[in-house]
Amino acid sequence: MELLKKLFPLSFKKKENIVSLLINLVLQLIVGVIVGVLIGVLAGVPIIGVIFAIVGGLLDLYVLVGIILSLLHFFNVIG
Repeated sequence: MELLKKLFPLSFKKKENIVSLLINLVLQLIVGVIVGVLIGVLAGVPIIGVIFAIVGGLLDLYVLVGIILSLLHFFNVIG
């Protein structure tokens, strides 16, 4: 659990009400979209595009797992 808390610090912040949860989710989505767009532009470069495409996929996975962990933490499924 400590490893998850180090890898996903935003997901384990104290969320006291639904507004703080929604702010956390929107923040994660906005960061994911902004960085995803930047990686998408860089993925168009012919030689290093494959690397950026892989990094973009990993970023999407990171954001998805972060959102799931935020929800699980808010509903006290995980500590």
